[in-house]
Amino acid sequence: MHENKTEKLLKIISELRDPISGCEWTKSQTSKTLLPFIIEEAKEVHDAFEKGDIENLKEELGDLLLQIVLQSKIAEENKLFSFNEVIDNLCEKLIRRHPYVFQDKRPHTIEEQREAYFRIKEFEKSK
Repeated sequence: MHENKTEKLLKIISELRDPISGCEWTKSQTSKTLLPFIIEEAKEVHDAFEKGDIENLKEELGDLLLQIVLQSKIAEENKLFSFNEVIDNLCEKLIRRHPYVFQDKRPHTIEEQREAYFRIKEFEKSK
């Protein structure tokens, strides 16, 4: 069976976190110990973008994705949530916050979409 690239990445992370044969450094990490790396990688993404260094930007986006996948794997190990749930939540949010694209299917201005996005976001946060 052919695995897709996301499945391949998740499998690699699982192997790195394997309690017996995994990477000692990766196994020792917690959600808290990884937090500084999220900030660091986000800054490196910004720097690569500002420099217009596409190859470095591609690499740094991968490093930032690694942090997201590792956080999700640790959450899954603690029976909190999975990477797929993170993706599902993001997909649902994008659909909810872009009604002119996914529900109403009508032409709209940037300002209309911006207003709708923030109105919906504020409503969701007030629940």
